[in-house]
Amino acid sequence: MIGTTTLADYLVKAGERLPEEANRVLEALINEGNMNKEDLSLLSRVKRAVLDHVIMQLYALGLVDVSTEGKSKICSLTKLGEEYLALVDEKEAG
Repeated sequence: MIGTTTLADYLVKAGERLPEEANRVLEALINEGNMNKEDLSLLSRVKRAVLDHVIMQLYALGLVDVSTEGKSKICSLTKLGEEYLALVDEKEAG
């Protein structure tokens, strides 16, 4: 029989595979709101070259959205990203 995994379990397991920089990026977005990649790199203390890889992983999971405003790429936390952070906080607390 195939086991079932809830979305919450899936997100937690997927999050465990993300690089440590991913949590810093997510925390910066939840604390400071939408921002361009340059500001996000500074606030999350993630090198710009690494940030692009982290953003693509978070985008693929649906945790972060990236939009274009002029020449800037604006990163924002999705609703799923907010729920993911709540799950991680709950797991760490519990």
